[in-house]
This record gives sequence, C-alpha cells and structure tokens, in this order.
Amino acid sequence: MIIRIATEGQYELTGQALAELDAADNAMLDAIQHADAQAFARHLANVLDIVRSRGRRLDDRELKESDLVLPPPDITLEEARDLFAGYPRDLAP
Repeated sequence: MIIRIATEGQYELTGQALAELDAADNAMLDAIQHADAQAFARHLANVLDIVRSRGRRLDDRELKESDLVLPPPDITLEEARDLFAGYPRDLAP
C-alpha cells in the first residue's frame, strides 16, 4: 500500500505493518469521534511513526498513486474532524 503523508512524501507499507497501521488508525478515528484532542494528537503521532519507521520511503522521483493520504503532523482536531468524515474504518482491502 502506498501512503502519502501530506507535506512529507510517500511510503510503501506491506505485511504486518499494515495491520499495525490499521489498529493505530482506528484508535485515531475513535479519538476524533470522541473529540479528545490529546488522544487524537497521540494517536496521529503513532500513525505517522508507524508509516515512517515501518514503511519504505519512496524517492521523490518515484511517484506512485497513493492508496491513502494522511494529514500533516500539525493538523488540529477540528480540521481532522472535517477531513476524516467518511474515512474508511478499516484500511485493509
């Protein structure tokens, strides 16, 4: 799966890393749903960390269509609420 982090670039994740990302992503969505800004910030940081640490960073010249676009690290809870409206709960196909 190709994942773009807005303002950073693209990463490729496979295997167990996708399952970890899915669980972390669902926790982030729960925090958004409960309007918990601290939990949202914590879970977003975890989601981004999984992508950065477990994914393979694509070279900027190796552009591929992104399967998932994540927001920039400095997004607010209010911005995320609008952005993630209608976002799929589970990432795995």
